Amino acid sequence: MAAEENYVIPVAFRRMENLHIVFWLFKDISWCLVWKPLGLAMIVPTLVIAVIIAYRTRQFMSEICHNLSIVFWIAANSYWMITEFYEFDEKILTGSITYRDLTVVPFALGILTLAYYYLLWKPRHKEEPVTL
Repeated sequence: MAAEENYVIPVAFRRMENLHIVFWLFKDISWCLVWKPLGLAMIVPTLVIAVIIAYRTRQFMSEICHNLSIVFWIAANSYWMITEFYEFDEKILTGSITYRDLTVVPFALGILTLAYYYLLWKPRHKEEPVTL
């Protein structure tokens, strides 16, 4: 019987992930309560830590794909928040497309990243250890 490979998260790295959740929640609470300075300030640590997490998990395809999707999600979410804070979310960019509609680009990149993993990569690498 082959030995199973385990993905172990170091404690310091886990603390960073937990802090990331705190920043994300503060960003979204600030959005809900229209606290512009705090909401805008929380974009940076939330996005930076998401990128660091994605980078640190790059050796595992399942992890990098899911973590890149989170990066795209936070980017889309942050841009959406900015459009609402500065009241240009409903303004027309071209035709019937508003500035808020541009959030679909990073959201779609996140979906495409996961589609690549689940529809293309994972079926072709069934022997690879799964981390999720």
